[in-house]
Amino acid sequence: MQDGKVRELPGVRKRARGLLRVALVVGALAAGSTLAPRAAANGMLYPSEAGPLRVTEVARGLESPWALAFLPDGRLLVTERPGRMRIIDTDGRVSEPVAGVPEVHARGQGGLLDVVLGPDFARDRVVVFSYAEPTARGARTAVARARLDVDGLRLEGVQRIFAQDEDPSGNHHWGSRLVFARDGRLFVTLGDRFHHRERAQALDSHLGKVVRIEPDGGVPADNPLAGRADARAEIWSWGHRNVQGAALHPLTGELWTHEHGPQGGDEVNRTLAGRNYGWPEITYGREYVTGRKIGAGSERADVAAPVLQWTPSIAPSGMAFYTGDAFPQWQGNLFVGALKFQLLARLVLDGERVVHEERLLEGLGRIRDVRQGPDGRLWLLDESAGRVLRIDPQ
Repeated sequence: MQDGKVRELPGVRKRARGLLRVALVVGALAAGSTLAPRAAANGMLYPSEAGPLRVTEVARGLESPWALAFLPDGRLLVTERPGRMRIIDTDGRVSEPVAGVPEVHARGQGGLLDVVLGPDFARDRVVVFSYAEPTARGARTAVARARLDVDGLRLEGVQRIFAQDEDPSGNHHWGSRLVFARDGRLFVTLGDRFHHRERAQALDSHLGKVVRIEPDGGVPADNPLAGRADARAEIWSWGHRNVQGAALHPLTGELWTHEHGPQGGDEVNRTLAGRNYGWPEITYGREYVTGRKIGAGSERADVAAPVLQWTPSIAPSGMAFYTGDAFPQWQGNLFVGALKFQLLARLVLDGERVVHEERLLEGLGRIRDVRQGPDGRLWLLDESAGRVLRIDPQ
């Protein structure tokens, strides 16, 4: 196992992993409870192992919201996939679109995607955002930085700092989560663009990778493949399909991600420097329609095993470690939104192992983003209904 604490014979380890995954799925379904959500004075109440949860609608009327970020004054910055960025006041009022957003390839899964505040936002007002950038040949995942004039509702000095080196046609698998590490470097997740999955194993390509760059787009000298003539120097890890969730572990500072599998094989990973995560050669997923196996199996010595895999797929999107005080019993838990299953998965960790899963808010909607707010609450984007939601104790 990745934590190095368990040493077993390969066959025993494989059977144990299978039993653990079955147990997690069965436990999650049981933990969901048969109690239905019910209306309350302010929002809806949903059952949980921590007691009833109040889900409050903070804002609505958004079109395909993809990411949210918290401004220092309590307002929210939200992206809409068609290419708009908006600011939401503390009373839920949604602003007019922020001016200055670059043109985006708003087709299929593409468009304006993630947004994060720069590490020195209070001083320089810099935001960083990712998007599907149209090109003459097709489109590619790109990242830009700009100064946000909050009151003037505009981006100033927009500068593209990164773009994938390939721009194929097609409208799927852009990746696009952004995470600033503790040292100020920026992680960017990049999808395999669906029809080009074999490029996820190619080190001379950005497709199917996580990259690590400086805030201005430069390449850190200590990147794992820096200096290799046969590799892209920005690469941090490879063998990814479509990473749409990323967060730093609150204790270790390591990057954790999750990614979509095809039919089965959604993964949660510790995403470490210079590691291969297998896609499409090693995977738990199967081909759409036919159900045929993909690759050469689910394990290989040189491939990092997932912390957890979901079969059937839940279609994960958005991810956050919880460190707040509103739900003290949840501290250290990992939360993952689900598009297909329309729920919020709560993962309990013991070190680097998932030991319990609870499925919350079932049927709420397609949860696209999950963030912990400065108030210690969990905040969600419901893509299906265009809403910003907040979770509170009853």
